[in-house]
Amino acid sequence: MIHVATVHWQTDRWIAPQQDYLRRHLPADFRIYAWLNDIPQVRTDGFYYHTAEPVTEHAIKLNRLADTIAAATTRADDILIFLDGDAFPVADLRPLLNEALPKHKLVAVQRLENNGDIQPHPCFCATTVGFWRELQGDWREGYCWKDQNGREVTDVGGNLLKQVTDRGINWLPLRRTNKFNLHPLFFGIYGGVVYHHGAGFRNSVSRLDLAQLKLKRADRLWAKIFPKHKRRVLEQAQREVAARNDALSGEVLQKILKNRAFHTEFA
Repeated sequence: MIHVATVHWQTDRWIAPQQDYLRRHLPADFRIYAWLNDIPQVRTDGFYYHTAEPVTEHAIKLNRLADTIAAATTRADDILIFLDGDAFPVADLRPLLNEALPKHKLVAVQRLENNGDIQPHPCFCATTVGFWRELQGDWREGYCWKDQNGREVTDVGGNLLKQVTDRGINWLPLRRTNKFNLHPLFFGIYGGVVYHHGAGFRNSVSRLDLAQLKLKRADRLWAKIFPKHKRRVLEQAQREVAARNDALSGEVLQKILKNRAFHTEFA
């Protein structure tokens, strides 16, 4: 049995495409466990389990869904998949699950392109129920690593990184395989099998976008004289980046809804 834990927030637009791609690329014997917050009149018939408990922290939702799954099965070899609401497989997952999990305790996306993030990322992570129980897996942030600029950062998956590192767990990172990039972080294909839209439910300005924002020379000169000017320019630049990312996101979503082979544009 395969158990899929996913989170949707404030919109149901990703539910139908995610379930469609799961049906296409997983064996028939799978169950979806979902956290559905602030989604009015959402259809729940495609979920084996769902809750709308008002929890805000994404990592807590994932941890609790994993607890629910662990309580729902006695089989330690059942497969547990964590999947962001705006992520789904775009190729048959069975070869990856059948070949990688016997060799690796955990298989997960690793977004090195996000300014050097090295932690397992929950947009896609596969393991077994037995290993997750044994590890007492924890998706919360907390444990820090250094980004590409040498600054200490943490994010969802930070504590899981510490757990697998401390125990010397041989986990398999799935990295970005895009041949074409509309954005350096969003709209990613990982390991050739999983698509992650990115920012499907939140502000579309990523940490990577913020790290790449640079003031024009004239603005830098003004900022030396008037520090408030720098803040206003940066805020305006962020709004422009958000508008551009939102437009791209809408365009790609329409392709997803109209064309099941949309991902070949990136692969």
